[in-house]
Amino acid sequence: MYAITGVTGHVGGAAARELLSKGEAVRAVVRDEAKAGTWARAGAEIAVADFGGRAALAEAFRGCRAAFVMLPTDPALADPDADHRRLADSIAGAVRDSGIAHVVMLSSIGAELAAGTGPIRWLHHMEERLRRTGVTLTAVRPPHFQEKVETVLGAARELGVYPVFAGSADVPTPMVATRDIGAVVAGALSAPSPAEEVIGLDCPHYTERQVAEELGAVLGRPLEVVTVPQAEWAGLMVQAGLPPQLAEELAELYDAERRGLLQPSGDRHITCTTELGETLRHVAGSGGAVVGQVL
Repeated sequence: MYAITGVTGHVGGAAARELLSKGEAVRAVVRDEAKAGTWARAGAEIAVADFGGRAALAEAFRGCRAAFVMLPTDPALADPDADHRRLADSIAGAVRDSGIAHVVMLSSIGAELAAGTGPIRWLHHMEERLRRTGVTLTAVRPPHFQEKVETVLGAARELGVYPVFAGSADVPTPMVATRDIGAVVAGALSAPSPAEEVIGLDCPHYTERQVAEELGAVLGRPLEVVTVPQAEWAGLMVQAGLPPQLAEELAELYDAERRGLLQPSGDRHITCTTELGETLRHVAGSGGAVVGQVL
């Protein structure tokens, strides 16, 4: 059996569906039991645990062959840096307490860096904490999610605007579909490496202008690409509803990318092939929901 956290989100859900489709036993770990019905009907065992509840999370992992863990970016946390680190510590503590042998973690490009990357440094912290537990860790480090357009879908639909938090809208950037990440996670869980490893993902490259063009085609309206000046990044995110501290963290992330700090890394690389257009059609059709991950 495999324990899957974040199962109501993009990557965890994709991983669970992939495993269930292959006849594997899945324990779906949910924070809210009311959201467990779909997974129970799909044949998954249900465990209720919060990332901050170390004891319950350890119990959810106990007896499983392996577990998938992730650290969502939570805008509601009062102190983004300290509170996300505490959540990472809770997850690592639960892994240690459970005695589980193998963990696959959703990390990020740039997670080898301890500082200067905004929220990604919390994933660096979590990787390090998991390594200290003695578990065999597989860290999957994807680049940008294709589903990141969910965060600007409202502006695109209502205002016809596609904001870009970068120096240019014309720099090709790797972007991966979360369904592909989920498939990689499922494969790493069911066919684990005998030793710790980092998996990098090779995927299609797009410029932000291309994303805007493809999203506009899906929405049936042209989108104006607006390159936001760096001095306005955090302020605009606050206007959009993000807490100031988290907005500053994300601004640091965008600056790290602007400076070329976020580079692919991995002991091995897996090619992901889903094209952006397919993802955008799904996102636009579902109405969009903010992704709990930073890229």
